[in-house]
Amino acid sequence: MKFIDPHIHMNARTTDDYEAMAAAGVVAVIEPAFWLGQPRTSVDTYIDYLSTLVGWERFRASQFGIKHYCTVGLNSKEANNEALAEAVLAILPRFATKEGVVAIGEIGYDEQTKAEDKAFRAQLELAKQLDMLVMIHTPHRDKTQGTRRSMDVCIEHGLDPSKVVVDHNSEETVKETLDRGFWAAFTLYPQTKMGSERMVEVVRRFGTERIFIDSSADWGKSDPLAVPKTGRLMLARGISPEAVQKVCYANALAAYGQSGQFNESDWLAPATIDQRELFEGNSVLRGQAPQVDARPDTRPVGPVEAMSEDALVIE
Repeated sequence: MKFIDPHIHMNARTTDDYEAMAAAGVVAVIEPAFWLGQPRTSVDTYIDYLSTLVGWERFRASQFGIKHYCTVGLNSKEANNEALAEAVLAILPRFATKEGVVAIGEIGYDEQTKAEDKAFRAQLELAKQLDMLVMIHTPHRDKTQGTRRSMDVCIEHGLDPSKVVVDHNSEETVKETLDRGFWAAFTLYPQTKMGSERMVEVVRRFGTERIFIDSSADWGKSDPLAVPKTGRLMLARGISPEAVQKVCYANALAAYGQSGQFNESDWLAPATIDQRELFEGNSVLRGQAPQVDARPDTRPVGPVEAMSEDALVIE
């Protein structure tokens, strides 16, 4: 079974993670621009960060047989630094049309301040201008109201809900998200957002239409194997293979495929891996023997396949 992780911050992960994800069946990832854990102090650091997402990180993923895509945007926390926000908004168009950029995101609300609202609206207008998809970050606090407000503002700005992914959903927000025609993504953070066991029940209750999952793995305690683990737990719990395939692969492909940048053919007929290749003179290797001419479809079965049902639970 193949998996897509449509929201994962690989810039904060290791090459070991890429290897484990490839072995577990992950064929493509989407990396949203986000907060780095501490405030950035200038727009120049944003330029370097976004350049990494469209450059080095795409190369690094390719060295392990995974196709890497990204979204670009000003995150909601840093929108509260209004001087920085204005400078970042000015440079975003430079990156939004780069190869492999599938959406404006992740954008939305954190504390739901006036500054966040201003930056959110400006980026929705950029998405409209460029006819791009949008990835919404819903707030961790007051989530139901914040999710509703995010969708209200998208509609107010004339965005088609079918071109907006609302992420970090919960049992309390998913029905309204779906009823209003948006895509409903679920982040698999067991303690703070959504665990595997809960996700199984969401699929039982709400079905699979316009629903998909992601790991949002980053620099914090998180699991880059959350998507394949949860998919296999769903199978163990009696969810049909067709339903699992939609939630773990097909729906993300349908949503982000609208960008014209996210194509299944990219990974069904992948380039061969040659870790002798360099990116601006740099390699993913540190003296190790390079992997050469191995294809993702010949990768050995990884440790996830051998896990017991109990071991698949990340909650």
